[in-house]
Amino acid sequence: MGDAAGQISAFEPPPKPKRNKYALACSFLASMTSILLGYDIGVMSGAILYIQKDLGISTTQKEVIMGILNVYSLLGSAAAGRTSDWIGRRYTIVFAGAIFFVGALLMGFATNYAFLMAGRFVAGVGVGYALMIAPVYTAEVSPAASRGFLTSFPEVFINFGILLGYVSNFAFSKLRLELGWRLMLGVGAIPSVFIALGVLAMPESPRWLVMQGRLRDAKHVLDKTSDSLAESKLRLAEIKEAAGIPQDCDDDVVAVSKKSHGEGVWRDLLFRPTPAVRHILLCAVGIHFFQQCTGIDSVVLYSPEIFKRAGIKDDTHQLLATMAVGFVKTLFILVATFLLDKIGRRPLLLSSMAGMILSLLGLAIGLTIIENSERRLIWAIALCLASVLSYVALFSIGMGPITWVYSSEIFPLRLRAQGCSIGVAANRVTSGALSMSFLSLSEAITIGGAFFLYTGMAVIALLFFYLLYPETQGRTLEEMDTLFGTFFRWRATARALKENELAQIAKENDDGTTVVSH
Repeated sequence: MGDAAGQISAFEPPPKPKRNKYALACSFLASMTSILLGYDIGVMSGAILYIQKDLGISTTQKEVIMGILNVYSLLGSAAAGRTSDWIGRRYTIVFAGAIFFVGALLMGFATNYAFLMAGRFVAGVGVGYALMIAPVYTAEVSPAASRGFLTSFPEVFINFGILLGYVSNFAFSKLRLELGWRLMLGVGAIPSVFIALGVLAMPESPRWLVMQGRLRDAKHVLDKTSDSLAESKLRLAEIKEAAGIPQDCDDDVVAVSKKSHGEGVWRDLLFRPTPAVRHILLCAVGIHFFQQCTGIDSVVLYSPEIFKRAGIKDDTHQLLATMAVGFVKTLFILVATFLLDKIGRRPLLLSSMAGMILSLLGLAIGLTIIENSERRLIWAIALCLASVLSYVALFSIGMGPITWVYSSEIFPLRLRAQGCSIGVAANRVTSGALSMSFLSLSEAITIGGAFFLYTGMAVIALLFFYLLYPETQGRTLEEMDTLFGTFFRWRATARALKENELAQIAKENDDGTTVVSH
């Protein structure tokens, strides 16, 4: 017993292990795909000012061209789950980059509205693929201790892409009208090339390798991406159990069930889900829905329009204020990456949403006062600007990254790719509906009224998260099935799990063994 304890102790990680640099590099490269969506959102907010002047499009056409990419991305996110189970997570990332590359070039060379819409369609499919695969790959390659930090990378790169889009708007805004907006859209093809090259340095997801029966390759990747050899063995054992492979099987390659290639997944997700899967699906779809219906894409896409309604009339000043939004959003998402694994998902999510409610309320009040005033009110303009900046900062601290972290880590292994694609689909549908109706909604109930509506949705979201969402910090991906399934009674389940863990630790300590806690 003493020898066994000594052997286990030898594999124990230090109390505060350094972040695994290999896992960090893999997550960084995979998450670069999210730049594609961010750049498109950011660049369209400014490019549309010049597209409307050059092509003479109507307000309805403006709304459609702004939001339609989200609808088109549904095709990509719906296909990405099955594609990634078929060809692997890594090559799905390459595929996403290639599709967006073609779409960006089509938009850059567009000669009319229909041509531009065709480019939006192709780019949208690429964005759908990228949105689904980046958080899935990152969650599967990350050790549990730093999964929140690493899985927040896609949101970091979305924000970085938005900032690049805003900078591109400002940089090309002084060129000839017909050239400037085409360059803004066309240079979006450049990140796709770097993504394709970066993927060559990435390993395949260890969980996907196990699903294909490639145990030796999976072990090799886990050894390099885990914080210790003991953790690598533990992760491999948990993945083998989830994939239905016997623990005593140490062959390099084994035969696996066809279900590991994606068959039967939709049935188990939608038609015959267990209580745990039903709870997980509700949480995943819910967090994606509320991330968008609280107005983030309306603020980011229509920042110049919002600042115009707030009293900032000059195009250049609108773009400068919009760049400030991008800078603040990117800065605070970087702060959030270091808090996710220290504070936890739930406290950050709830505090972020509470702050967003106050910011939306301030923006709604400021815009309503300005709209009903006959003179220029500097304090009201300052209130609107401060409210927008605080809103995007608070979103980036919690709601932004946690949506992707939480939804990618709670699904069981076999259901993860398709489950995440459902969440992304909910995200894009909601975003598309809001971005394609924001101007019409603002005309119908005033722009202040639109933000009062978003405030109400944020209040509902806060209650929904408080009642239904358990903390997942530090749990392995394979433990989630136990944590979910009791819906509003999840607190009792979490307490029982904690008591069982403490009892197990006490028992094993009494027996003289050493355990590695999750």
